[in-house]
Order: sequence, then C-alpha cells, then structure tokens
Amino acid sequence: MLVLAGIVVLHITNIILLLVATIDNAWWMTDIVSTDLWGRWELKGSAWHYTNLKDYQAADYLQAVQATSVLACVFSILALFVFVAQLFTLPKGQRFTFTGVLQLIGCLCIMIAASIYTAQLHTEDTEGGYGHSYVLAWISFVLTFLLAITYLVLRKKSE
Repeated sequence: MLVLAGIVVLHITNIILLLVATIDNAWWMTDIVSTDLWGRWELKGSAWHYTNLKDYQAADYLQAVQATSVLACVFSILALFVFVAQLFTLPKGQRFTFTGVLQLIGCLCIMIAASIYTAQLHTEDTEGGYGHSYVLAWISFVLTFLLAITYLVLRKKSE
C-alpha cells in the first residue's frame, strides 16, 4: 500500500512538473528577455511587454514543441487515471502494461519537445541561456521514463 501511495505521489509530482514546464515563461532567458513556448516577454523600461511567437522564424519547430509538450501532459494525466482504474479492475497478478505504455508515450513526447527546442531554437543566440522550465522538462522526462518502467514491471498484488 505504501508503494502504491509513493507511485501516485511521484506521478502527481511529475504531472505538476510537466504542466509548469509547459506553461511557465522560462524556457530561454536573458537579462531583458524571457521566452516560453507561447510567447516572448521583453523588459522595456520597467514593464514587461508580450510578443506572440507566430511570426518567429522557426515557428514550425515551435509548434511541434508546443504540441508534443501538451501531449506529454495529456498522456501523463491519462496514465494516472488509467492506473487508478486498473487498481480496481485488473486481475490479480497482472502487470500495469497499459499505464506503462501511456507513460512511455508521454516520455517520448516530452523528449521530442525538449530535443527539438534544443536543436532548432536559440541556436544562434549569443547571450542568454535555458531557463528553469527547460530544465523541468528534462527532469520530467526522466521521471516519466522511471514511472513507465515501474508500471511495466509492477504487478497487482494478490492478497
């Protein structure tokens, strides 16, 4: 019972990290610019001004990162619901395979998002660096992968 509670807490933590990484505005940071997957904020005077990224030169890559980040969140949330459902419906001794597969798909999505962002965006910027949302995306990738392996190995205990 304690193992299941730990897995659920880790899964919820992973979902929160994925959502923060997807929503927060800190994928690329400089002293006067903060960029995320959805927009760019520039510090002009003492106020931050928002700019949409639709006309950005790498808009196709950015849309791929946006889509796969959102899909990673969706698959991770769906996997949690499936896990809870399987706790009540799965025959004893069976593995949580479907939950593990959903987590692997979510893991793949966040890996694709962070990889595309790394390879295609901000490659020519001379100043600035990756922000905490970018780091959270990679941490979420590792947690999602570990959860997927855990679900694929875990069996429903026969009592």
